[in-house]
Amino acid sequence: MAKGKEQVHKMKHRKSYRNVWHTDLMNTMSANPSYCCFALFCGPCASYTLRKRALYGDMSRYTCCGGYMPCSGKCGERKCPQFCLCTEVLLCFGNSVASTRFMLQDELNIQTTKCDNCIIGCMICLQHVACIFSIIACILGSDELNEASQILNCLADMVFCSVCSCMQTQHKVEMDKRDGKFGMLPMDVPPVQQMSRIDQPAPPPQGYPPAAYPPPYQGYPPAGYPPPHQGYPPAPYPSQPPPPPPPHVQGYPPPGQYK
Repeated sequence: MAKGKEQVHKMKHRKSYRNVWHTDLMNTMSANPSYCCFALFCGPCASYTLRKRALYGDMSRYTCCGGYMPCSGKCGERKCPQFCLCTEVLLCFGNSVASTRFMLQDELNIQTTKCDNCIIGCMICLQHVACIFSIIACILGSDELNEASQILNCLADMVFCSVCSCMQTQHKVEMDKRDGKFGMLPMDVPPVQQMSRIDQPAPPPQGYPPAAYPPPYQGYPPAGYPPPHQGYPPAPYPSQPPPPPPPHVQGYPPPGQYK
């Protein structure tokens, strides 16, 4: 039960990933047409090689369906991982492609675009509709419905195979980028496949002055010295009072006293 909750938490956490696939599903044919054709006509072989490459060639880390299914870890993977992987890609081809996709997303913090989600969702819905249509045709026993259900099943299988080949080409291009085949440095092999975290503490900001950098103000005023005014100009000195008016000349009456 706890493992199921952990998988649900991982699915919700993938929506917060910041990176995107190097190429979307619509452009995989132009990105690597030869591998797309190989994945279309030999899907299990492509799934086997991609899963082994996703594990960096270390099959001791292999778990059935990448640990995303209830049977994971209970199929004897430790004793014969190569045989278990062959069984997975042959009997559970869709799950093998999806498991490799989830492993790359969790390792590289990759989110799927809305367009890719729409394509994958349409593929799944078409398969469900074809299955329901086949059940109805079997119950009613109508030849017309049975023929229509077969056509719908063929269409669903064609869409499934084409989308899976595009997804595997997308995985291959992404691992080429990861392993430095586009001129970039390859990434280090992670010790354990774990869900990436986005709440890790951020590294300290760069660019601070060294410890020997002089402080902005040197020295301190003597004790008792009034602190400078912050943000306001100093108060002006009091101006000198104006001189008193000169006294009247003695002996002369003020004007207008005598007529």
